[in-house]
Amino acid sequence: MPVKKAVTPYLEVTGTTAAYASVNLVARVAGYLKSINYVDGARVKSGDLLFEIEPEPYEAQVQAAEASVLGAQAQLTQSEAEFQRQNTLFSRQVTDQATLDKARAKRDSDKAALLSSQANLQSARINLSYTRVVAPFDGIVGRHLASLGELVGPGGRTQLASIDQLDPIYVMFNVSDQDVAKYRAEHIRKISSPSELAQIPVEVGLTNEEGYPHRGQLDYVAPTLDTQTATLLLRGRLSNPNRDLLPGMFARVRLPVASPNPDTLLVPDRVIQQNQQGRYVLVVGKNNEVEQRIVQLGQQDQGLRVIVSGITAEDRVVISPLDRAIPGRKINPQLITAGGSVDGPATASR
Repeated sequence: MPVKKAVTPYLEVTGTTAAYASVNLVARVAGYLKSINYVDGARVKSGDLLFEIEPEPYEAQVQAAEASVLGAQAQLTQSEAEFQRQNTLFSRQVTDQATLDKARAKRDSDKAALLSSQANLQSARINLSYTRVVAPFDGIVGRHLASLGELVGPGGRTQLASIDQLDPIYVMFNVSDQDVAKYRAEHIRKISSPSELAQIPVEVGLTNEEGYPHRGQLDYVAPTLDTQTATLLLRGRLSNPNRDLLPGMFARVRLPVASPNPDTLLVPDRVIQQNQQGRYVLVVGKNNEVEQRIVQLGQQDQGLRVIVSGITAEDRVVISPLDRAIPGRKINPQLITAGGSVDGPATASR
């Protein structure tokens, strides 16, 4: 008889890996490249200094802006005092309204000048900070695209390098509308919060790996089907501390689409044969006569193949040796487990 056990039904597709984050490092101010502070391809931490553009011109701009702020503050202090003096004289009817209005206008003008100087100082400090190009996150920095002493920024080379975050890493894959309908993936289509989405496991295996050794969680499901490809885009997120996965790799992806079915029937892959009618297995029927049964196959599970339809749990499936079992011929079956092996007459699993 076929093996009967609980098997989780999976959706198996092909996907590609993608960096969790990828950024081009650019020079936002013009200047000569003063230093390169990393080795191409090195791992860096967020905030690490990667490039430095000559800071001296921008330091001078900061100093000039600071001096302008001090001058504006002094001018405002003087005009504020003059306004208060004229206001006191006006209250004693010593001066006229026009003189008071002139003092108020001068004070307000100096306030605006101070705000403008402070804004210029902030801008100068920002430009000075741009002379230090730092890592925006933990990642791997690619080769440098500019050389020491080269003019970079506006008027020169803008891009200096790129940085990719590989831990965690994404796997992107598409599910056809037929698969969505076939498997009735209600837990995919009815996610109400990101926390529920993260509870759906995603398993990944590379083309040269056995099984699915990389595990993660579903991270994103597109809200609509792509009308051109009739597919739904999904994304999984996996930990990748050893950089086993690199962006752009093709990968086998599977995720559960339903709860485990305790009545799943399985047979060894080797007993499944094919003819013009499709895939079939041989079973021992009444009077120990061999019969051919067309079957619909499901996923693999530890060397066995799920049989979706075509046989029942009571059928005796011929498993060894197949060349001695011919449909319509009687045999003397020996009952063994589906994973066993017996020499001699054709045998049937139980």
